[in-house]
Amino acid sequence: MASPAAAGPGAALPPGAAHRDFYWLRSFIAGGVAGCCAKTTTAPLDRVKILLQAHNHHYKHLGVFSTLCAVPRKEGYLGLYKGNGAMMIRIFPYGAIQFMAFDQYQKVIKKQLGISGHVHRLMAGSMAGITAVICTYPLDMVRVRLAFQVKGEHKYMGIIHAFKMIYTKEGGFSGFYRGLMPTIVGMAPYAGFSFFTFGTLKSIGLSQAPNLLGRPSLDNPDVLVLKTHVNLLCGGIAGAIAQTISYPLDVTRRRMQLGAVLPDSEKCLTMVQTLKYVYQQHGIRRGLYRGLSLNYIRCIPSQAVAFTTYELMKQFLHLN
Repeated sequence: MASPAAAGPGAALPPGAAHRDFYWLRSFIAGGVAGCCAKTTTAPLDRVKILLQAHNHHYKHLGVFSTLCAVPRKEGYLGLYKGNGAMMIRIFPYGAIQFMAFDQYQKVIKKQLGISGHVHRLMAGSMAGITAVICTYPLDMVRVRLAFQVKGEHKYMGIIHAFKMIYTKEGGFSGFYRGLMPTIVGMAPYAGFSFFTFGTLKSIGLSQAPNLLGRPSLDNPDVLVLKTHVNLLCGGIAGAIAQTISYPLDVTRRRMQLGAVLPDSEKCLTMVQTLKYVYQQHGIRRGLYRGLSLNYIRCIPSQAVAFTTYELMKQFLHLN
């Protein structure tokens, strides 16, 4: 077979060579689309989770499914999507940065550090999650504030107004990063175990049962990818495991983000202080793991859709 170097100036490019241009941009778009699809699927459950985690006084006496029914009665069906506009503005760059950074970190860890096997997925996933969080945290802060509001008791009139209010009333730029530390501490195991679990299941599935679980990639027949329903299953398992490990830190993050909105905000100024306060006031099941049943219902389809969409987008954008 002739090597690419042997081809003359007028020779056709090797198959796929034309698709190598702007790889990072196509990877960015694939991750952003995957994130948006995943979050749109579970937006109502996200709203309910925030209301329950922070013990909103209108819904604190209700459970997950009762709150899902109560929100439309009190605020209309669009109430289930409150804060979703801010979420979409945040989630596209978040998903884009996370998936793109994961690919890049994997290459660096393999080539520069010489670490391979399953461990590099855990490391790359943790680093990618932290990178995405730091870059998009102010948007998440605004989204949480908007989602916590109840009809008739609006403190913020919209995304821009929320940005202005937080900046002027809560210490400038530092106000946008309240709760960042528990977010980073929680994101490291969440993103790490999510990418680790999905990548490991995918690797084992394609090596042990390639004909049953895999098929040729649409953009590169030499590359095997998981079938769509197997992708969904692996993504769901990855989300469930990752959420179980990191959930108490997610509760801590939400309470710190809400800050002055809550009456007991002065007791939730640091990560350790907030963890202690929630545990002492509400215990483990009703405090640190409050809303976990909803989170399983939410995170399993969310991660399943995210990983599956990203795998499909990689084929459509010729990333394999």
